[in-house]
Amino acid sequence: MSTDYQRAREELGRRLRELRTECPDGRLTGTELAQRLDWPQSKVSKLENGRQTPTDDDLRAWTEAVGQPAAFAELRARLKGFESHIRSWRRQLAAGHGPVQERWNSLVDESRTLLMWENSTISGMVQTADYARHVFDRYTDLRCSPRDTEDAVRARMKRQEWLYRPGKQLKLLMWEGALWSKVCPPEVLVAQLDRLLGMVGMDTVHLGIVPLDSALRLPPANSFCMLDDRMVAVEDWHAELWLDDAETIALYRRVWDTLAESAVFGTDAQQVIARVRRSIKV
Repeated sequence: MSTDYQRAREELGRRLRELRTECPDGRLTGTELAQRLDWPQSKVSKLENGRQTPTDDDLRAWTEAVGQPAAFAELRARLKGFESHIRSWRRQLAAGHGPVQERWNSLVDESRTLLMWENSTISGMVQTADYARHVFDRYTDLRCSPRDTEDAVRARMKRQEWLYRPGKQLKLLMWEGALWSKVCPPEVLVAQLDRLLGMVGMDTVHLGIVPLDSALRLPPANSFCMLDDRMVAVEDWHAELWLDDAETIALYRRVWDTLAESAVFGTDAQQVIARVRRSIKV
C-alpha cells in the first residue's frame, strides 16, 4: 500500500475520532460508539487508526451515531479523494470485467492522446477479440471474479473505434517480450501479430517495439497508460493506480521518452514483429 494512501487513510481516521470525541451528547468512548452502531469494537479502532478503509455506509452511520450527520459530505469527499488513486481490483471487479472496460471507454473517449508502455502482453488498445478473450479469462481465474468475458471483449473492441477518429493519437511502446507472451493458443497469437503488422503506419498509431537485445537506459518495468497530460494509470496485481499530480505525470513522460530511445519504429518495428511471428509453430 502506498505511503500517500496510508497517510490519507490515517488522516480520515483521526477526523472520525474527532467527531466521536466531540459528540453533541457528550464524549463517546470507542466501546460506546460500537454499541450504538452494533459493530465490533475492533472495527471502530481499525477505522480510527487507519487500518481499515470505510465504506460510504460506514461513514454515514458514524456521523449519524455521533450526532453530526452534516459531516458526512466532508468525510465522503476525503474517502473518494484517496480511493480514486488506488482502485482495488477486488472492488472494481465485483460486477465483472465488463463494467471496468466501459469505464475505461469513457476515459479514453475524452482523450486526444494516449501514451502507453506495455511490457507483458499486447496492449488492449490493439488486441484482437480472440486474444482479449484469453487475457480476460486468465485474470478472471486469478481473481475469482464474475465471468463476463464476452461483455468485456465487446467493450474493449468498442474502445478501439477511437483509433479511427481524426485527431486521435496512440503512442504505443511495447517490449518485445510482450509479443512472445503465450497467454493464448499459437494460432490466436499469430493472428494478433498479423494485426500489429497491419497497424504499423496508421495515421493515428505510432507503434514502437523495444527489441530484447536493445541497450536500455531503464529497466522495462511496469506497464502504464498516460491520458493526455491529466492522468497516468498503472496496473498492479492488487489494484489499479490513478496518478494525477503534475510531478508524477512528468516523471512517467520522462520514462516513456527514455524507453522510446531504445525502440524501433516503422519498417524496423515490422521486422521485429515478423521475426516473432515466423518463430511461432501453429
